[in-house]
Amino acid sequence: QVQLVESGGGLVQPGGSLRLSCKASGFAFTYNDMAWWRRVPGKQLRDLVAEISRSGVTNYADSVKGRFTISRDNARNMVYLQMDNVKSEDTAVYFCQAPTFRDYWGQGTQVTVST
Repeated sequence: QVQLVESGGGLVQPGGSLRLSCKASGFAFTYNDMAWWRRVPGKQLRDLVAEISRSGVTNYADSVKGRFTISRDNARNMVYLQMDNVKSEDTAVYFCQAPTFRDYWGQGTQVTVST
């Protein structure tokens, strides 16, 4: 059973930093690409934030490029999202996903950027 458990969200001021974590289980993590998505308030659909391939190649949405960094630890089955210089528009619920198992989602972690 694919399981994804996100953590690390919270309240952060504009310009601040936050590190999100995702623990994955139930599939061969090392051999799968991983991604972070987010759902902003008032929207039903999630937006792709960042991707990391099984070989470590990364890709980012234009809105977060240069501010967010996705990384993975294959020994721990973990994927991370380092969020720097956050903006109010980064406020959202953040989810990690293994694209191969597109129907499996965790509960997400809330990030609120506010003074």
